[in-house]
Amino acid sequence: MASPKKKLQGLVAATITPMTEHGEINFSVIGRYVDYLVEEQGVKNIFVNGTTGEGLSLSISERCRVAEEWVTEGRNKLDQIVIHVGALSLKESQELAQHAAKIGADGIAVIAPFFLKPWNKDVLINFLKEVAAAAPALPFYYYHIPALTGVKIRAEELLDGIQDKIPTFQGLKFSDTDLLDFGQCVDQNRQQQFAFLFGVDEFCIQRFINFVVKLENLKVSKNQRALALGTTDFPFPH
Repeated sequence: MASPKKKLQGLVAATITPMTEHGEINFSVIGRYVDYLVEEQGVKNIFVNGTTGEGLSLSISERCRVAEEWVTEGRNKLDQIVIHVGALSLKESQELAQHAAKIGADGIAVIAPFFLKPWNKDVLINFLKEVAAAAPALPFYYYHIPALTGVKIRAEELLDGIQDKIPTFQGLKFSDTDLLDFGQCVDQNRQQQFAFLFGVDEFCIQRFINFVVKLENLKVSKNQRALALGTTDFPFPH
């Protein structure tokens, strides 16, 4: 069974794909991008060619070259490089998975096919299984993003017994706002030690802001005095 050198956890940057003003991929920027993530942001795990990286808008050859550049530039700097290899074509997904293994990626992830959509859990798992089998030495992650795929199969349902079908399965990137589904994924799979990555950044940020504001309101009530929100010392730039 494939397993990561260590569990994928903490911050994982969903990388953008840098472009020139003429719409060509600007590969020369990726080395500096790696240094920025590691040295300025303290982030040492990345998710390449996903939604943020517009992977599905790139050609197969472009996706391969982008993955190669990240692996090359990230060597000895990044802890884990997960390459998204999802595509509408099973064959293309398998080719991308094989390429990711060849260049030394640390894991692969796959989105649900969204043109001819899987209509139930078993059909989706069969698709994922075929892709995972193309790179049997790499940890495999499912990329759950129903708002874009239109595939409404709950992640909690999908995970039930998934390692029996996909032995290399190691976790889930959950990009949905259904926190009940996410919570059930975590709660019902504690023994498996899966990695659960929450991918709706703006949702996290809004919740964090709401939490900080509530804390400040509590301080105001406790001290029985008014405090202008604009002068509050928030833990992020104003």
